[in-house]
Amino acid sequence: MSECEYDLVVVGAGPAGSSAAYAAAKNGIKVALLEKEENVAQTVRTSGVTWIDYAKEFGIPEDCYNPIRTYNFCSPKNKVSISDEQPKAAVLDVRKTYRFLAELAKKNGAEIFVNTNVTKTITENGKVVGVKASSGNDEIIFRAKMVIDASGFQSAVSKSLGLVKQWNRFGVGAEYEAEVENVNSDTWWLMVGKMYSPAGYAWIFPLGKNLVRIGVGVGKPESEIDPTERLDELIEKGVGPIKDLGKITKKEFHYGLIPNEGLSRKTVYDNLILVGDTAGMANPLVLEGIRYAIKYGRVAGDTASNAIKSGDTSEKALQHYEDTWKKEIESKIKSAHKIQAKWLKLSDDDWDKEIGIISNLTADEFLDFVRADFTVSKMVKLATHHPMLAVRQFFNIIKGA
Repeated sequence: MSECEYDLVVVGAGPAGSSAAYAAAKNGIKVALLEKEENVAQTVRTSGVTWIDYAKEFGIPEDCYNPIRTYNFCSPKNKVSISDEQPKAAVLDVRKTYRFLAELAKKNGAEIFVNTNVTKTITENGKVVGVKASSGNDEIIFRAKMVIDASGFQSAVSKSLGLVKQWNRFGVGAEYEAEVENVNSDTWWLMVGKMYSPAGYAWIFPLGKNLVRIGVGVGKPESEIDPTERLDELIEKGVGPIKDLGKITKKEFHYGLIPNEGLSRKTVYDNLILVGDTAGMANPLVLEGIRYAIKYGRVAGDTASNAIKSGDTSEKALQHYEDTWKKEIESKIKSAHKIQAKWLKLSDDDWDKEIGIISNLTADEFLDFVRADFTVSKMVKLATHHPMLAVRQFFNIIKGA
């Protein structure tokens, strides 16, 4: 068994962990970034939808994503297409993007340990002071002044400390990356209604050229449906816009879990920060969280490095991190959860009517909605009557303010 010492250990080299390691290493502290898989992003678990303004803010290269400017939305008996002059959404090449973020951390001084699986959390006087990990036949103890838990849905560090329990509500997504005969590379499809998913939605997200991701997401515990089985059925039967893709040649299968309980967890403790999926940072309307992972990963890395430099890594010293994300996204996520609760009760006929309301939205209005980019309390009250109508009225209020 070997032992090494760092200022900061970051567990998980997904977007949250790599971003935290980058920000902390850039501030001049000694960082170890631990990844249990043999390579960063060896397994892809997400469809990788994000937004171009965020991609640019984070410095993600343009060859890491495919721009989207037309948004098609369909229910069993209705559909709408909303186009924008400029693309504002993006489908990420997830593997390429995550490896870019990890390489950024490495270039700024973080040491990356792949094939390194955390098996135990080390504590002294009730505070985390490092982790024990297995790597091949070797065991390594990583001692540190602080730990950032960016281990994703499994929350390896915080769960082993007894600080959190497994998520009760979460989304399960299954998708194929596939080559197809016919596709508009700047157009996505979101498909809603019981035939697609009893508690969620299905999607077609183009990657450029003739590559797409076709997937199904199902909310748990709301539905017992297996998303993989439903996805195979939809493809086999050529349901809805899937039939228009023509011949589908499957290249890769992705399967992942994402928390859907809102920002219910405390995210700072003495010597410890939780970030990304570990912290429940996901937009419940389309269950995407990569932008939150990168943004607040960087905030976590900055906060941790400043605390380490000051010699005070107490919960109080780390509170800035939680205050920052709460101020920026907590009310938005709460509003989105109220709308999601309404959506889960909709029948297929209800969804057909919803699609009609969506057709009245501009591209910006539609995108601000699916991004969960709203805050006003009146929005929440209106949403209980009719989600999409509420959005329309909400934007009119904002424009008139």
